[in-house]
Amino acid sequence: MPEPYAAADGLVRVYPARDPHGGGLVWAHGGGFAFGDLDMPEADGVARSIAARGTTVVSVDYRLVGDGCRYPAPSDDILAAWTWVVANAARLRVDEDRLAIGGASAGANLVTGATLRLLERGFAPLPALVVLAYPTLLAVQPAPDATLRAALDAAPDADRFGPAAVREMYEGLIGGPVDRAPLAAIPGLATIDDLAEFPPTLMINGEIDELRVSGEHFAATLAAAGRDVEVVIEPGTEHGHLNRPHEPAASISLDRIAARLATISVPAIEGSLT
Repeated sequence: MPEPYAAADGLVRVYPARDPHGGGLVWAHGGGFAFGDLDMPEADGVARSIAARGTTVVSVDYRLVGDGCRYPAPSDDILAAWTWVVANAARLRVDEDRLAIGGASAGANLVTGATLRLLERGFAPLPALVVLAYPTLLAVQPAPDATLRAALDAAPDADRFGPAAVREMYEGLIGGPVDRAPLAAIPGLATIDDLAEFPPTLMINGEIDELRVSGEHFAATLAAAGRDVEVVIEPGTEHGHLNRPHEPAASISLDRIAARLATISVPAIEGSLT
């Protein structure tokens, strides 16, 4: 496979596809908005795996929140990466009509929020697909149902995303109270009207992961808005399984993502001959 390379003044790392089929994926790693990098398995491993299956991947080195860096800086970086890929699609051997966006955990939040911002701006093209791996989308989550609560109680190491921890993570992102946050920072609050034109979405959640409550809430709103949304709970997984490539579930999820990316179809041209 061709070697990855840095581009867009270091904002992204491009992973050219082996035997490209024309699809592309702009990808954002997780890390609670404050951690993570392009070399972690959830970034480099995911990108290499997807590129090996024919999709060119552009992994975003977005700014991490901390002293002097808050929202919207990381979201702005996602938007800048998307705009750069669209402008350079031909050079990347990517069909802009088959270009997807995706991310894991906090990265999934950022790409969801960025997509809402693209919609608000009327930017075209929108992602042909949004891929969300175990996303966090709400600062204040509904309580898990009895089945998930029992599973979390039985797996204490997985029970690490309770209300206080999640709210603190979002306060770090925003730099203040969550009730003052813009919608794109907490995209799980989107209404049916907000999502009326949201792109098709593939969501893969962890089975024993309290954060999946926020993903399921968002998916339900997408469905109520009449959008194309597929939700998978990866059996036997805790949060972050793409960052643990030794677990069989990581390969299973990557196969799901790669297969969906490969089947994104180019929209038919109105009036074209058949």
